[in-house]
Amino acid sequence: MGLLQNFLGNRGNSKGEMSFTDHIEDLRWHLIRSILVILLAAILVFTKIEWIFDRVILGPAKDDFIAYKWFCKLGKLLHVDSFCLSAIKLKFQNTTVAGQFTMSISASLYIGFILSFPYILWEFWKFLRPALKPAEIKHARGIVLWCSLLFFAGVVFAYFILAPYTINFFGSYQLSPEFQNIITIDNYYDTISDMVMGLGIVFELPVIIYFLSRIGIVTPKLMREKRRYAILILIIASEVITPPDWFSWILVFIPLYILYELSVNISERAARERKKKDALNS
Repeated sequence: MGLLQNFLGNRGNSKGEMSFTDHIEDLRWHLIRSILVILLAAILVFTKIEWIFDRVILGPAKDDFIAYKWFCKLGKLLHVDSFCLSAIKLKFQNTTVAGQFTMSISASLYIGFILSFPYILWEFWKFLRPALKPAEIKHARGIVLWCSLLFFAGVVFAYFILAPYTINFFGSYQLSPEFQNIITIDNYYDTISDMVMGLGIVFELPVIIYFLSRIGIVTPKLMREKRRYAILILIIASEVITPPDWFSWILVFIPLYILYELSVNISERAARERKKKDALNS
């Protein structure tokens, strides 16, 4: 409660005295503008949803998906035959009357949110900015750009690298030749969307660590001391979100570990900035 009062007080000081209802009203308009942009993007996506669903969402389930060609070329270059994935033979089904229409609406909103992510961050930043001091604003310069780049890097990684291996493995896995993999549309869509959004959020780790380090919750010393535990957690997380084969989990573990080491350096920088600030205030 004290943090909330301090935050609202700082916003009031920088914009003139604002009551609690004024802050809520300000936040409401930031949310409204963000929702309107998401809806506008979703409408534009919906006009081409058949093509997007066939070529983009179902892309990793097709043999001609560009990532499969990349993997195969890389495998030939490294002389690793397993990089060339087997042909996919998936069949999809719709089990509800309005299933396909509902899925088109859901996919449009989901892709609309992804496309609108930088604008949503910008609106969120405009709401937070008045509560920050000039020095804090200086240190947070470019935050919207970096958060957007990290988010889209996670999305691209999940879609072009993780999704193809996941779909290929589970799509071709059979307990018996008597069983066919006939997958529901919503199950396939949920699998792809969870991976894409999950990796997009996970890739925000350096930014999260920076702000936690700025307020003293996380320190570079703590991150270095707990590195072995962090590595174990990253290995387990990589195993959980990938098919049970060594190459898939390595594909996920390597970028997650790089993000962790990057976060250590970012935490060290944030800690130095916090110490300078404390020295000036003392």
